[in-house]
Amino acid sequence: MKKSIFLFLLGLSMSTQAANLVKVTPLGSKQGEFCKFDRAMIFEDPNGTRILYDAGRTVMGADDPRLKNIDVILVSHMHGDHVGDKHIKSLNSGSCDKPDVSVKDTPQTNSVKIALAKNSVILTGSEMPRFFAAKLKAEGGNPKNSQLVRFGASKTIKGVEFTTVPAAHSNGISPAFISGPLSQHLQEAGVTAYAGPPTGYVITFSNGLVMYLSGDTGMTAEQELVVGDYYRAKLAVINIGDTYTTGPKQAAHVINNMIRPKSVIPSHANEAATQNGKIIPGTRTELFSNEVNVDLHLPLSGRTMSFDDSGLCVSGC
Repeated sequence: MKKSIFLFLLGLSMSTQAANLVKVTPLGSKQGEFCKFDRAMIFEDPNGTRILYDAGRTVMGADDPRLKNIDVILVSHMHGDHVGDKHIKSLNSGSCDKPDVSVKDTPQTNSVKIALAKNSVILTGSEMPRFFAAKLKAEGGNPKNSQLVRFGASKTIKGVEFTTVPAAHSNGISPAFISGPLSQHLQEAGVTAYAGPPTGYVITFSNGLVMYLSGDTGMTAEQELVVGDYYRAKLAVINIGDTYTTGPKQAAHVINNMIRPKSVIPSHANEAATQNGKIIPGTRTELFSNEVNVDLHLPLSGRTMSFDDSGLCVSGC
């Protein structure tokens, strides 16, 4: 009898723990690998709210079976590899170093097409909400599904709290995303439209887990003062690609000395980082993994990782 009660309580405890985990699923171009254009991830709150981050080029449009329902779409900035100027033809098409991204998404963007199909909220900062509202309206969608959260403010959607934090990068809107004469004028002048500063995000899930999404950025003081000291993020997704963002050594410094989370997921490596799910020697990803001193979890496409409120990975790690 006592054994039965113990097993029941143990099962109840495990069930409760499983119900309080945040799930993170990378959506890359090759199943089980971390590849050149991989940025997209889905975060699922314990209450079922599903968030798509930087759909980019590796989500196969709105019909991608990996998406299912999407409540919120986050876009860090307007560059094509994040908002989605084109996308992979099919999962595993092309190579890890050169995925087949031959399906065009301009001028609407992959993110807008997904939002229209899923009736998702596109939540962004800076001047980006007006751009997305106009796109949604032009395609017969609801412009109110493009919503704003400014620096320092927060917005709660379906039990999950979002805020935007500074990112040091550019944020031009390519003429390819703009229709009519303005597009031609911008192309001829060799300039882009301005969408305001790019953003990172801090997400506070319903189980209390705080996650930082760097977007494309270099090192900033806010990573320590705002993300680390104020929000105390326990899980971070940080870009390590160098040239366009922090390089692996700089990103490791941000994680080790500025944010100090429990776990980190590298992103935007701009390389074929793995083979058979293992880090390829000599890559930026290997250098980052050697430099960082917190738990590192590779964003292998299709592998779901589950994190508790302290930022520790408890399954799929």
